Amino acid sequence: QVQLVQSGGGSVQAGGSLRLSCLSSRYDFATFSSYCMGWYRQAPGNEREEVAAFDSDGNTRYAHSVKGRFTISNSAGKNTLYLQMNTLRPEDTAMYYCAALLRCSLATMTLQSNRLFGYWGQGTQAPVSS
Repeated sequence: QVQLVQSGGGSVQAGGSLRLSCLSSRYDFATFSSYCMGWYRQAPGNEREEVAAFDSDGNTRYAHSVKGRFTISNSAGKNTLYLQMNTLRPEDTAMYYCAALLRCSLATMTLQSNRLFGYWGQGTQAPVSS
């Protein structure tokens, strides 16, 4: 069973930076033939949305609203996922979740597929004040 443990986050002023981490406590994803990992966020009253994602082929994608400000990456050992968030805005305020899906590509990694088959971190608050 994949377990994802998140850390980082916290309050920050607009224009500041945060880095979120997501540790796979039991598995090194490099041992899987294919996998996808990503970050989602959910603001109060809003649907959960994808922020950034990548697959084991090296493909990445970002939500339009964060492109150029956020960077998704993983550790050399592939068991820690990061989200570096720069130039934060109040509208970035949300609960952030990491997610992992096995045997996938970016084309098949959707919120629905993650909800059905994926693994989720516990969530991290990231309030951004103006």
